[in-house]
Parts: sequence; C-alpha cells; structure tokens
Amino acid sequence: MSLFSLSCTLVFVLASMVISVWQKLGLEKDIAIGTIRSAVQLLAVGYVLQFIFQADQPVYLVIIISFMIAVASWNASKRGKGMKGIFWRIAVAISAMELLMMGILLSLGMISPTPQYIIPISGMTIGSAMIVSGLFMNQIKREFQASRGEIETLLSLGATAKQAIQDIRRRTVKFSMIPTIDGMKTVGIVQLPGMMTGMIVAGADPVEAVRYQILIVFSFTGAAAMTSMLLSVLCYKLLFTNDLRMKQLDGDS
Repeated sequence: MSLFSLSCTLVFVLASMVISVWQKLGLEKDIAIGTIRSAVQLLAVGYVLQFIFQADQPVYLVIIISFMIAVASWNASKRGKGMKGIFWRIAVAISAMELLMMGILLSLGMISPTPQYIIPISGMTIGSAMIVSGLFMNQIKREFQASRGEIETLLSLGATAKQAIQDIRRRTVKFSMIPTIDGMKTVGIVQLPGMMTGMIVAGADPVEAVRYQILIVFSFTGAAAMTSMLLSVLCYKLLFTNDLRMKQLDGDS
C-alpha cells in the first residue's frame, strides 16, 4: 500500500468527526486523539518488530512479550479499583496462560519457534486475556456489591470466604467468557477474522489461512477460559479482610 493510499483512509476518520459534530456527540476530540495515538503506536511497533525480526535474539522476544503482559495487566487492573494487589494477580494469570499456551503450540510443532510467529500470536492471546480480565473484574465487583446480604448471611453461618462467594465466582467466569464463545459461534459467517483476512490479502491459500485462524480461535478460547478461572482463584480473597469482613470497594455506597 502506498503512502498516498494510506493517507486516504483518513477520510473515514474525518467522516466520523463530522457526524459527531453534526449530532453534537462530543466525540471528535477522542476520535482525533485515538487516530493519532493508534497511528503512532502502530508505526512504532512496526519498526520495533522489524528490528527484533532482524536481530533474532531471544532476549528481545522475552522483553517485548513481558511488556505486552505488563500493559495488558495494567489496563485490566483499572477495572479492579479498590482491590489491592490486583495488578500482580492479573499479571500472574496472563503470564501463566501465555507460558502454557505458547508451550503447547511450540512443543507440538503447531507454529515455528521464530519471533515472526511467536510475537503476533502472543499479542493476540494476551489481548484476548486482557479483555476477559477486564470483564471479569467489572462483573465480580458488580456481583459482589449486589449480593452483599447473601454473602454476609453465609459468612454468619460459618461459611469460608471461598464458600460464600462460590456462586459469584462461577457466574463471573461464565460472564467473562460470553464474548469469546459468541465469537466462536459466528466466526467465518458474520466476520472474517483479522489473521485470516491478512493472510488472504497477502496472497496465501485461503484453506491454509483458515487453518491458522482455527488455531487462533481455539487458542483464544483456551486463553480466555484459563485466565478467567485463574483470576477466580487468585482474586476472591481481595474482597474480604483477614477476619472475613466484606470490604468496601470503589463504587460501594
């Protein structure tokens, strides 16, 4: 794609800003900032990846994946305000997911052990885990606040924190998995996913592109399930004090 053709895509952004002004939505500033940030970030990532691919040094691979996990954990932890130490728990959950998923993919020879494969697939699975983590944090706080009476009753009857919040954890895991499961049901029918589309545009055989996309879809599902279940184990104690009193979280009255 030429630089001129790429520049022409700004028409879509300008159209969105015009609609925002016309309808008095007040989104034009956010759209402009998002456009600039996304362009700068993607260009910067492109040059960084070019350097890493050419250097082919494992240490650079570890650094960039660690950076991805740190940013994803920080973004998701913003949904867990009031839960001290939530950043590290999300980071542990995403890191464990990444190690297991990548270990399986590499050990079974599903992907080549090169940065060109590891970094993009890691980025997609970590991104999926970040979204699931954010949904999980939002929902568990909402469920916790809505079920305070039920939880207090269970605690007063001698239940442990784990027992008192078991149903909430189960509902939260299910909720955080909904987008991933719905995506699996409609992939290839409602949408043609990014990796598959990119490979086809680049000239790859559509069947080969589909095989890689199936790999990504299944990896996304495993990453989502693993991350949400790990978070349900790691995070529930943050909702209680050491003497099993329910904490007041941000947004509580």
